[in-house]
Amino acid sequence: MKLSAYLICFNGLLQRELLRFVQQRSRFLSALVRPLLWLVVFAAGFRAALGISIIEPYETYITYEVYIVPGLCCMIILFNGMQSSLSMVYDREMGSMRVLLVSPLPRPFLLLAKLIASALISMLQVYAFLAIAWLWGIEPPLAGLITVLPALLLSALMLSAIGLFISARIRQLENFAGVMNFVIFPMFFMSSALYPLWKMREASEWLFWVCSFNPFSHAVELVRFGLYQQLNLQALLVTAGITLIASILAVSGFQPQKGGRG
Repeated sequence: MKLSAYLICFNGLLQRELLRFVQQRSRFLSALVRPLLWLVVFAAGFRAALGISIIEPYETYITYEVYIVPGLCCMIILFNGMQSSLSMVYDREMGSMRVLLVSPLPRPFLLLAKLIASALISMLQVYAFLAIAWLWGIEPPLAGLITVLPALLLSALMLSAIGLFISARIRQLENFAGVMNFVIFPMFFMSSALYPLWKMREASEWLFWVCSFNPFSHAVELVRFGLYQQLNLQALLVTAGITLIASILAVSGFQPQKGGRG
């Protein structure tokens, strides 16, 4: 199979995701409204409740609003990754997934191309949110908007792969929606997206360890450091490792021998 065939296939999948994204304007608006509410409305309440006014994670003091912006970026990625996985369940019920997977191209490539296309869509939403946050007065370094890109992409791939892994094992759309409530909210709230881990440790030792082992926490820290032109090596290794494992499990779940899920 020629390289051009792979490029044409990936371009087709990307255009399909873009078209679906453009047609679902409510999806884009909800992806922006949700983190903006946390940023504008809830940040003041959380800051007061936690007694946090300034935080010192990177040898410089930052406000609580600035601290949670990377976590809110990852929130956008998380919800988009789960919505993309939801569409996989829908496509399988409608039969369009079967049409995709009978392509002569390798099935792993098709699924990984779907993951990458979904991750790229997440990038558009994240940068739109960062632009609005900039207008609100939260101004990360301009160079950080570039250095954070690989961290955002890797985090999006990890979360999309986790969602794809779950969708490969759920046959009905109704069941998927229920399962997602037990994945999205614990993953988000039991992380460092909204609270520093040291603050979490002051409240509960076991909760601190749960947050420390949460893959979402490492994605948030990778983005947080990347936004300020730094590298968190541990977060990078954990996020890359989880991405690889989740991708392998997700692809194996769509093999023909897996109970006809393909």
